Amino acid sequence: AFLFFEEVDSISLIIKNLENAARHDAQSLLNKIDQEAQLNAEKKAQEILVSAIQRIATETTSEITVATVSLPSDEMKGRIIGREGRNIRSLETLTGVDIIIDDTPEAVVISCFDPVRKEIARVALERLIIDGRIHPARIEEIVQKVTREIQQKIYEEGEKALFELGLHSMSQEAIRAIGRLYFRTSYGQNVLTHSKEVAELASILAAEVGANRELAKRAALLHDIGKGAENDSDQNHAEVGAEMARKMGEDPRVVNAIEAHHNDCEPQTIEAVIVQVADAISAARPGARRETVDNYVKRLENLEETAKKFHGVEQAYAIQAGRELRILVNNDKIPDDQVKDLAKQIAKQIETDLRYPGRIKITMIRETRIIEYAR
Repeated sequence: AFLFFEEVDSISLIIKNLENAARHDAQSLLNKIDQEAQLNAEKKAQEILVSAIQRIATETTSEITVATVSLPSDEMKGRIIGREGRNIRSLETLTGVDIIIDDTPEAVVISCFDPVRKEIARVALERLIIDGRIHPARIEEIVQKVTREIQQKIYEEGEKALFELGLHSMSQEAIRAIGRLYFRTSYGQNVLTHSKEVAELASILAAEVGANRELAKRAALLHDIGKGAENDSDQNHAEVGAEMARKMGEDPRVVNAIEAHHNDCEPQTIEAVIVQVADAISAARPGARRETVDNYVKRLENLEETAKKFHGVEQAYAIQAGRELRILVNNDKIPDDQVKDLAKQIAKQIETDLRYPGRIKITMIRETRIIEYAR
């Protein structure tokens, strides 16, 4: 009996050792498979991105909306101004732009935040100069005609973009919103060209990973429509674009992809992530944008220096590529009830002194830190 139990114990020990060895081998195999899967996944992802970039192969040139009108002679400046300034006032009122006539020889500068209004004023002024008849009635007639032509071109550009991408069933409002991007640039990159490029990239990436191609392409084309919005809002272009798409009756997944393409909210679908990736590829490729590294760094430095000039500011940090300015204030110099006013003053100073795309979020941080030692 004793020998029997001893054999049973030996067999149990052997089985346990075999089980432990099998578990160890299985875990080693799983680790190896996991490592191979990660390597293969990364390699496959790189192949997909390279393939998408190769297949897009668009031109690296871009358009810029010119805001300067050449004059045949300096004598034309007086005719544009008119008696007691009536001509220039009429043109500015009808188009909603500022016309700057200074000492620059044979040139007039048109200033306006709205690229469409700026284009209308530019074309109208050029036609008036060619025509030679410059008076309030003629100015009104030319501006109305040019406005109709520009609105028609906006719609045609929107339809052309949809036709090139093979997208259908979009509202007239959405077509016009897309067409307005034709007159908008960002760092020298035409926004409509950029949007079409992002749509093609998103379609290719979606096809490679098995996502919804049509949804990704539609969301990618619409992702920057907030940049061409006619209303003046304190929201950034992603939020404005998402609200526009929502009002146009777009799919909630499209709305989320538009709002999430700059991480203003969490992407809820794989298509939303694809739009983020395609947008980054289009904006970062060589030749896409004109802002150099030196200009970029200088812009961030100016942003920080503007905030540091204010009394009570200890440190200022430009983060998120200059989209946010984080400011640390001295709690001894700035009480709690003055922090909000200081933030408003800094924001106003930035708006006055600096030029920047989109909007900048200003975060003020004030903390009371007390240090004592127990001896």
